[in-house]
Amino acid sequence: MARLNIGADDLVDNPTPRVPVSLCLDTSSSMSGPPIQELVRGVNLFYDAIDEDDDAHDSAEINIVEFNSSAGLVHDFASIERLRRISALTASGTTAMGAGVNLALDTLENRKAAYSGSGVLYYQPWLVLMTDGAPTDNIDSAVRRVVDLVEAKKLTVFPIGIGGGADMKTLARFSPNRPPLRLDGLKFKEFFEWLSRSVARVSRSTPGDTVKLDLEGLAGWAEL
Repeated sequence: MARLNIGADDLVDNPTPRVPVSLCLDTSSSMSGPPIQELVRGVNLFYDAIDEDDDAHDSAEINIVEFNSSAGLVHDFASIERLRRISALTASGTTAMGAGVNLALDTLENRKAAYSGSGVLYYQPWLVLMTDGAPTDNIDSAVRRVVDLVEAKKLTVFPIGIGGGADMKTLARFSPNRPPLRLDGLKFKEFFEWLSRSVARVSRSTPGDTVKLDLEGLAGWAEL
């Protein structure tokens, strides 16, 4: 898939405060078949929903990091109007979750630096970590970075398990303030609809405000 290289033009053309959202997605071989097909469908529905919301349209910037045997950037941060819908993700290899989370955090740090350099305000960055398994690499550094940022209120993290094989104890290490949630079946569509509504709520707030999550909406996609 072609990578987007979005520079400072977005920030100059649109000085609206931003909500950077990094989707850190497991594309290991165990995700092959319906899970990865539904994941792609859900991501594209997420993009559509952000596009249709006036506030989120101007504020949200999204990237995708995938991890299998290694970590890679599917596309860099961009506003929704610049993002192409993804046609497919390929499931293969093992589950280098630590490398994936570290890369996602690096991209968020780089994007925050770009905001600061352009004088654009931003909301607390979001990291959405989705996996159906357990890590096959060392995650200690990634866990430490995430926990430090969450405790400093510099990151909001959503660890989501997919299916019964997801290692929820590992996901819990990334989430010091709330337990990870397991997707109910393959309700990717419902999860990303909830996520888009949550991004829209943040977009209508003031940077620095505490925005409560739509907890009632969790019942639409999570095993509770």
